[in-house]
Amino acid sequence: MALLPILRFPDPRLRKAAAPISNIDNGIRKLAADMAETMYEAPGIGLAATQVDVHRQLIVIDVSEDKTGLLTLINPEILAQEGLQAGEEGCLSVPGIYDKVERAEQVTVRYLDLDGNSQTLAAEGLLAVCIQHEIDHLRGKVFVDHLSQLKQTRIKSKLAKQARITA
Repeated sequence: MALLPILRFPDPRLRKAAAPISNIDNGIRKLAADMAETMYEAPGIGLAATQVDVHRQLIVIDVSEDKTGLLTLINPEILAQEGLQAGEEGCLSVPGIYDKVERAEQVTVRYLDLDGNSQTLAAEGLLAVCIQHEIDHLRGKVFVDHLSQLKQTRIKSKLAKQARITA
């Protein structure tokens, strides 16, 4: 397994929509394993392939406390959503930035697992938020897109300043 570089907002590659995966082979399984390792190391609770500059519909999520709840979702599609919740979100592609985002409280998602089997998952709370957040990435959206234009401008400025300081 290998750690993968995570794209940083406002990198334009984060805006590229991901293509469906038609063949789940060892390359996809290795990518999923590398993404999981990268997510845990970051540390984070979700990572979309788009964030590591692979524009395929693959996400890994683990909202467990002990890193035993790894989910790999290939070609995820939200079938239903209910309720509304507002919670603070962050993102590995937008380091150090957190803000309130409204999301559905419950979602039902259909996806393929690493064996190519179709699965359906009903999720609520943090898992529902994480699924929606990562599917946004596959569509070329970043969580800051849910914020006001003023907040987006401030975030871009803050990240540009951070980049200058660390360069």
